[in-house]
Amino acid sequence: MATLADYGPEVRAEVKQVREVVATLHEQLIKWNLVVWTAGNVSQRLHTADLMVIKPSGLRYEYLTPSSMVVCDLDGNVVDGAEAPSSDTASHAYIYRHMPDVYGVVHTHSTYATAWAATGQNIPCGLTMMGDEFGGPVPVGPFRLIGSEAIGEGVVETLKKYPKSPAVLMQNHGPFTIGKDAEAAVKAAAMTEEVAHTMWAAKQLGDIIPISQEDIDKLNDRYTNVYGQH
Repeated sequence: MATLADYGPEVRAEVKQVREVVATLHEQLIKWNLVVWTAGNVSQRLHTADLMVIKPSGLRYEYLTPSSMVVCDLDGNVVDGAEAPSSDTASHAYIYRHMPDVYGVVHTHSTYATAWAATGQNIPCGLTMMGDEFGGPVPVGPFRLIGSEAIGEGVVETLKKYPKSPAVLMQNHGPFTIGKDAEAAVKAAAMTEEVAHTMWAAKQLGDIIPISQEDIDKLNDRYTNVYGQH
């Protein structure tokens, strides 16, 4: 089994940098009220090798440091780290192997998004910000048990049907989000919880007014190609 010492200086330098990024981003999960106790995880894939950095299993957030982050290959095997990796490691690895443009994955059990997952419902696209960020509804994926690649398979098969969405709600489990890096995936997790909360509140007031797919496509195109700094 390969160890980090088997990789060159460029890879080891990126591992050091990504460990710092991933450790720091876990603080954002707490800041945005997306996790409790030890639930949830962030990972980021390397550009210089088929490796990823992920949170250790069951370690409280206040104890997370760059050195406690675990380096794994894209089959989920540990390459470097003193701790056991997240129980979702095999699923993160599966996503990276099958979605080559994805370099960040996040899983949370945030309250409102997980409530939609528990009822097996897509979050309907009733907000312009959903058109912007998700290009349609936030989809629900299939029920799968934890501890193998099965959840990752469900994430990939669902997002193939919703290619503009960076988020999927795994039924009876919770949201998984993807991005061009871990920060983008964390942003998607925060946005998922925000729209989950707002759409839940809207349902208490009455029927949600859907946005047409034509307008959703225009919103998503503007957000992707015009909004922000380029």
